[in-house]
Amino acid sequence: MTVVVPTLGADDALAGCLRALENQTFERFEVVVVDNSGAGRVKASDARVRVIANAHNVGFGRAINQAILASNAPYVAALNDDATPDAMWLARMVCAAEARPRAGMFASEVRLGDSGMLDSAGMLIAADGSSKQRGHGEAPEKFANVRDAFCPSGSAALYRRKMLDEIGLFDETFFLYCEDTDLGLRARRAGWECAYVPGAIVEHRYSHSAGRASPLKAYYVERNRLYTAIKNLPVSMLVQAPFFAAARYWWHLASMLEGRGKAAEFRRAGFSAAMLPFLVFRAHVSAVFRMPRLIGERRKIRAKSRLTPREFRELLKRNSIPIRRVATL
Repeated sequence: MTVVVPTLGADDALAGCLRALENQTFERFEVVVVDNSGAGRVKASDARVRVIANAHNVGFGRAINQAILASNAPYVAALNDDATPDAMWLARMVCAAEARPRAGMFASEVRLGDSGMLDSAGMLIAADGSSKQRGHGEAPEKFANVRDAFCPSGSAALYRRKMLDEIGLFDETFFLYCEDTDLGLRARRAGWECAYVPGAIVEHRYSHSAGRASPLKAYYVERNRLYTAIKNLPVSMLVQAPFFAAARYWWHLASMLEGRGKAAEFRRAGFSAAMLPFLVFRAHVSAVFRMPRLIGERRKIRAKSRLTPREFRELLKRNSIPIRRVATL
């Protein structure tokens, strides 16, 4: 069992994460810290900790992939450096994995560190390819009897190596954000299930590394939403995605004027709302330049599909989130 902790800040948050891993009741695991700081600040604090030091920030997906390729463990867990797992986290995740051989992904009960409410009970997908955390801001008890999810949040997830060997690793071109949704879509299309593991609790300091709202985050989330949609959405949904995206932009504007949602949070962080259309334009330009590669990846995903287009559409529908809800969260 390998737990991968990518870090950019290599700060007190990472120290707290590693202390929590030292207290796990499950013992048969190693920790691989991937240091993206470029300064080599991370030192192994325990015999079970290995460090991969990069000369610069290679992004979240590549950091996870480096650790996967450096390990031969049957399970690989991804854990944000600003996440603090409960002592029973790994034990409950591995128990769920042993009980469900057709599940290749396992979603933790991720709680917001400042309130105890849910950050994520798995992910949901919108009609334009946007993704949001299921249950964000809700009481954990609401999902206490839920045993399935669409895909896990990469902030605290367990993956079966057999699945990764089949569908491939994280898409490194995403760099930051949405890699977990892309991987989840590829896995579900290939017929793998995802289990939600209530009681496998992780406290998360939401967006500690890149900030709750910033131009960096706004750009990568929108760009990678486009990458995800082009690679993964069924054709019938893909042709409609621009119209749903336009509706989402409208609801972002309406929510911002009401002081709600990510656009309002962006303004409260001190950034001009006029910057958002420019970031959206940049994201679309990037998608156009990447189109040949994205189409090539789409063909590879289709070749590995075990679900019919109709079955996949139904799966997406069952795990959907309304466009308006995406804008107001």
